[in-house]
Order: sequence, then structure tokens, then C-alpha cells
Amino acid sequence: MNEQNVKEIVREKYGQAALLARAGGSSCCSASCACGGKDPITANLYETAELAAIPEEAVRASLGCGNPTALAELRPGEIVLDLGSGGGIDVMLSARRVGPTGKAFGLDMTDEMLALARENQRKAGVENVEFLKGEIENIPLPDNSVDVIISNCVINLSADKDRVFRETFRVLKPGGRLAVSDVVARGNVPAEIRKAMELWAGCIAGALEEADYQYKLAAAGFQQIGLEPTRVYRTQDARDLLANAGLSNVDALAERVDGKFFSAFVRARKPDAPAGPALLRQLALAGHERNGDC
Repeated sequence: MNEQNVKEIVREKYGQAALLARAGGSSCCSASCACGGKDPITANLYETAELAAIPEEAVRASLGCGNPTALAELRPGEIVLDLGSGGGIDVMLSARRVGPTGKAFGLDMTDEMLALARENQRKAGVENVEFLKGEIENIPLPDNSVDVIISNCVINLSADKDRVFRETFRVLKPGGRLAVSDVVARGNVPAEIRKAMELWAGCIAGALEEADYQYKLAAAGFQQIGLEPTRVYRTQDARDLLANAGLSNVDALAERVDGKFFSAFVRARKPDAPAGPALLRQLALAGHERNGDC
């Protein structure tokens, strides 16, 4: 699948979602939601008390599959980056958690979402927030500049996840944390799902298989990797997600993907410091010994 085509589809869909939120409508991951269906991915993710100080437009524009701000254990004074920040709900929740001595960045590639997020920030009166335009494959922040990276059902939308993980590793400070909610696949996924362009903007077609997710994080340099399922999608959920996506035999396909997708909270940590020369020599020597070279 062409990476640029994926980006254009995602940009168009999420731009439409921002305009819909401004007009008083609700957004969601699946194609069926826009046609009045329910969405098992985006429903009931936040506590009522959390949303009390958040503008309604930010809530309506939320397209997440979890609540990373509640699980990331954010601390006062930390610098947080939200990848694919949308209408700004998780950025503003993060900003309140890190307090006035901390800061929350939101990164999004969609002009309509950025405009909506900045308006929501103004309405909420949150000052320790900055929204940046850019792509999650090319984060416009310096090396070693962020304490925590969060994201909410966005990494699955990228066609180059290896680059996303390398970029998150780059901008995190030594000891920094990745704490994201994402849709993950379990086992083989039908080819019809992988090929459905509509579903690249609907949270499931680009989902990584769980072992592959952990492997790619490790390959980027992360340690202490954990993947915790938070919501498993069953046959009826799949039926709702697949409706109006241009696929035939939706009922039969829904049966085949029963339990194959789930929302997960993914944790990982950047090592406190790069391996020094002595440690690298020790590791190399250990590798030779395992291979019978010494």
C-alpha cells in the first residue's frame, strides 16, 4: 500500500472529522459511525469528571481507542508529546496532570484538527500547551527533549511504523517513556481488511500483530516493553466496524475477525543511557561465546 495514499486518506478523513465536530456532530474510528452506527472502539473511554473542564468540541472530535493520559502516570513538571493529537483532548488532560511547570505538545498533520485543537485550548484556558504541525514519522522536536510520548489510536494509521518508533525513541530523553493506546491484531488478519483503503482511516486495517508490535519497539531500541489488552472486539463489534467500508459479505468477514483485534495499552522505555564502549565490548564477547568462537 502506497504510504502517500494512506496519508492522504487519513488526512481527508480526520479533516472531515474536525469539521463534523465543529458542526456539533460526533466522530469515531469506523465508517459505520458516520452513518449513525455505534463504534465499539471510541465509546466510553473517559471518566465524566475528566471531561468537566474539556470543551465539548474536543470530546466530539476524539477518535481514540483508550485513555493514555490515565495510564501513563504523568508527573508534575514533565514534558509530554501526543502523537496525532486531533482535537486536543489528551493534550489538555496531560497538561493538567503535568501542571504549570510541565508542558504538553500535540502533533498533528491535519490543518482542520490543528485549528480545532487551538480553539479548544483557548476555550479551556490551558496555557502550558503547544500544537505542532507535522507527521509522526518526522517529529519536529529535538533529540532527547521529551519525558513521555502518548498517542491514542494513531500509530496504527501509519504505513511506516518502524520510522515512527525510531522517531519516538530519538525525541525521548534517556529514561523517557512511551505510553500509547492503539489497536492491535492477534493472529492472521484477512487480506480484505488489509487492502481496504477506507479502513486505514478506521483504525483496524493498519493494526500491527502483537508480537510484531513488540519486536518493532525493541528494534528501535526500547526496553521494558509491555502490551496490555484493554478491550477485545467480538463479532458484532467487527460487523459495526466493517459496515459501509465497501466490503462484500460483511457478516461472514465479521465472523472471521472475531477476537482478532483489540485495543491495548502499550508501554516501553528508552534506556537511561546509551551503552558505553566497555559494555559494548562485553556484549560482543558474550555473543562470541554463545556462538562458540571463544
